[in-house]
Amino acid sequence: MRASTPATVGIGATVCVVAGAYLLAVSESPVSAALSLMVPTQYQRLVEDAGRTCPEVNPNLIAALLKQESGFNPDATSPVGAQGIAQFMPSTWESHGVDGNGDGRRDVRDPEDAIPAAGKYLCTLAKEVEDVPGDKQSNMLAAYNAGSGAVKKYGGVPPYKETQNYVRNINASASQTDSGQTATTTQAGIAVESAKRMLGKPYSWGGGNAQGPSTGICCSPNGSSGERTVGFDCSGLVLYAYAQAGINMPRTAAEQYRVSEPVTGKFRPGDLVFYGSSPSTIHHVAIYVGGGWIIEAPRPGANVRYSPMDTMPDLYGVARPVPDHSKEI
Repeated sequence: MRASTPATVGIGATVCVVAGAYLLAVSESPVSAALSLMVPTQYQRLVEDAGRTCPEVNPNLIAALLKQESGFNPDATSPVGAQGIAQFMPSTWESHGVDGNGDGRRDVRDPEDAIPAAGKYLCTLAKEVEDVPGDKQSNMLAAYNAGSGAVKKYGGVPPYKETQNYVRNINASASQTDSGQTATTTQAGIAVESAKRMLGKPYSWGGGNAQGPSTGICCSPNGSSGERTVGFDCSGLVLYAYAQAGINMPRTAAEQYRVSEPVTGKFRPGDLVFYGSSPSTIHHVAIYVGGGWIIEAPRPGANVRYSPMDTMPDLYGVARPVPDHSKEI
């Protein structure tokens, strides 16, 4: 099974004042801290379970494989026809696909089926190449990419540049350790791309959560209600975007500033741009995308959009999320 190209992974009403907190701290996941921050929240439990299918696989390995195969995109299709988040070829899926969620269907584009199937298939491949000399994990991964026949033929990882790079990249990613510092460029890139997919969604006071746009609440200081609008407010958009990168942010803009580290040097895509006169009066947050531009959910009556960074006169500062601090508040 050939890997697909990995995903690459940049007027102010008083907004974003909604009480509450979201999800558990990422560090509580059985996946290693570095990789649990990379895995989108909705797939973490699937990755953890698939990583326990047999002794030869683990959650870190599953996470690294899915990142390499599709960048966690369940709709990915490679130039040679591999499909879904785990990039199964149709013939391989026919033989090794599973109905992971028990809905009576084996759907290669449903992560609830494809992620368990990836774990099961890796275990099958591990058995098929167990007598091949060399590193067992590398041989198993090479078989996932190029087939167990090629691994047996060459007595280890085949001399294919694609397969060798594939094995090297997954092994390196699976062995990552968390630095305990700010969000990585990969996580920031996932957040930016996730926010871009929400361009055009309507503003909803109190709207947005880790799963996407949602109805909001009543009412903003100027009387705007989000109860009948499915969309995002400013901090809801940030919460959603970073949840896709596995980082759980608190719900309000001021709280998001508190769990981020101020950036004093060069800004990078994914950094958060805060507006207000002090940490306690921060009323708006946006996501920096580069070149002096941001993505924001600006105000009632507007949609998620690109704006210049100086869209408001009270720009307070730029900060970068700190995963170790992203916890319930």
